[in-house]
Amino acid sequence: MTSAFDAYRTSYDAVVQDSIAFSGLEHGFFLDAKADLLADVFGRHFGTSRPSLLDVGCGVGLLHRRLAGIVSGMAGTDPSPESVARAESENPGNRYRLQEGGTLPFEDRAFDATLAVCVFHHVPVAERSGLLADMRRVTRPGGLVAIIEHNPWNPLTRLAVSRCPFDHDAVLLGARETRALLAERGLRDIRSRYFLAFPFRRGWVPGVEKAIGRMPLGAQFLACGTV
Repeated sequence: MTSAFDAYRTSYDAVVQDSIAFSGLEHGFFLDAKADLLADVFGRHFGTSRPSLLDVGCGVGLLHRRLAGIVSGMAGTDPSPESVARAESENPGNRYRLQEGGTLPFEDRAFDATLAVCVFHHVPVAERSGLLADMRRVTRPGGLVAIIEHNPWNPLTRLAVSRCPFDHDAVLLGARETRALLAERGLRDIRSRYFLAFPFRRGWVPGVEKAIGRMPLGAQFLACGTV
């Protein structure tokens, strides 16, 4: 997987855009939706305090500029050296480290929140619990561990995944399975929410998506738990 993502250092954006071209939407639409949802989730959990955040499997860091206003500090790690190099060059104020081996390259309780965005579907099923345990390890007590993943019940999501060349190894996991992983690793107050149910971001959309968030309608979902 590492060498595959290395090959997409400069073309990652275009490849993702090509995989979702049938939707008529820009990749930035999906990134904005993630950032808006995380702002809401972090605001509810941390209040007015802005958390320090580790993005696990950060790739080229496309989401990070959108999160700058809702976190106090940002770090990222990824097993792809080329991806980390691009993330560093485009986000010089953040900390990035190459992930080598199965352990996250950060000390215990280093962050208020840890996040993995569309990462777990690349992780072999037998290794998912171990990665989540390490995310919990680097998160402070009272902090938040969050996972964003594709919704396997959404046919358009499955189409996009099938069209994306670096998703050839994808084994999608659902919200229920993700909540079970969080519970297995001792997280508390576990919850999940589907989002991206509408192909636009009008003013009423966030409220409606929140109201129907338990229904598997959106293209993706967020699941999280408290350490």
